[in-house]
Amino acid sequence: MRTQLVAALLAAMGLLLVAETTSAQNRREAPPTVVDAASAGPDFMLQGEYAGWAYAPSRGNEYTGLQVVALGDGKFDAVRYRGGLPGIGWDRTTKSKLSGRVEEGRLAVANEDGGFIVGTGVAIAVDNAGRELGRLARVERRSPTMGLAPPANAMVLFGGGRVDNLEKSKLSPEGLLMPEVLTKMPVDAFHMHLEFRTPFMPTARGQARGNSGVYIQRRYEVQILDSFGLDGVFNECGALYRQTPPDLNMCLPPLAWQTYDIWFTPPRFDADGTTKLANARITVLHNGVPVHWHREITAKTGGGRVEGPEPLPIQLQDHGNPVSFRNVWIVLGEGDRVWQAASTTNYRSAGCQRGLLRRLCRRCR
Repeated sequence: MRTQLVAALLAAMGLLLVAETTSAQNRREAPPTVVDAASAGPDFMLQGEYAGWAYAPSRGNEYTGLQVVALGDGKFDAVRYRGGLPGIGWDRTTKSKLSGRVEEGRLAVANEDGGFIVGTGVAIAVDNAGRELGRLARVERRSPTMGLAPPANAMVLFGGGRVDNLEKSKLSPEGLLMPEVLTKMPVDAFHMHLEFRTPFMPTARGQARGNSGVYIQRRYEVQILDSFGLDGVFNECGALYRQTPPDLNMCLPPLAWQTYDIWFTPPRFDADGTTKLANARITVLHNGVPVHWHREITAKTGGGRVEGPEPLPIQLQDHGNPVSFRNVWIVLGEGDRVWQAASTTNYRSAGCQRGLLRRLCRRCR
């Protein structure tokens, strides 16, 4: 039924919109895993985020966000969000999933309520008869903490080629930090900033799609994954792996640079180190949006090491995918417990955007 609807939409729209960069031959020749947009192939040009006004059946004209996800060989999934994209307008409740494929140079994604014709820079909302209901423009989002400079009391783990404070460091041909790296020092409480980029792997699925992670004390993993357009469950990007999902899936498309800002306080043990008196706590901003807020970590995550009082290093996990890192720094001693007293001030002094500070202050109250 959905395939027939997609075909009907394409026929009804005629030549209204042509994705000039897409062809069946190019789709077959596109590499399955790439780390730069120039080699990503034509499907990458259609994947991404779109936002604008469109009519919705039974709800009327509303601001709408759309995430279009490439699945390889011209196949796509998409998610429509009421109110805008996640983190910038979505009501966190109303969304619908669509699917489709490229036919004769045009991408149509649809469900029982209608769909979108997607081309270079625009997604046109249409009903089941192909009548236009609105236009969404392509959006290229940038995290408000992107490029955040380390404060004076920070230790730079990777920046400008410096790897003095890392073990097993390996750089890509672009000069970016690759995973499977450890901090030389063990960590107790800290505040950490890092920027990461997942590769474009359209034919991969689940845990095989841009997988890495920030393994705090080699015990607690903040998952890194290409979870763009997914539900944000307990093993996807932003999750405390297999323990707690993120409050919101803030994953951007693959090959877009993203940020984590992490405040961590380790668990507290009694004098002999055998009885845990308090759980670890963590605050995580993913692309500037809180996805864990003073969250308790109840136990080690996934395959992490057993909890204990002794500090251990941070590991950027290698899961066999070419995830890249840059601008990685840490402030030791500034954990989740001192977030409200100190970290907001540091962000203000670093020149962070006012919108982010307003959101943080609302959450603190």
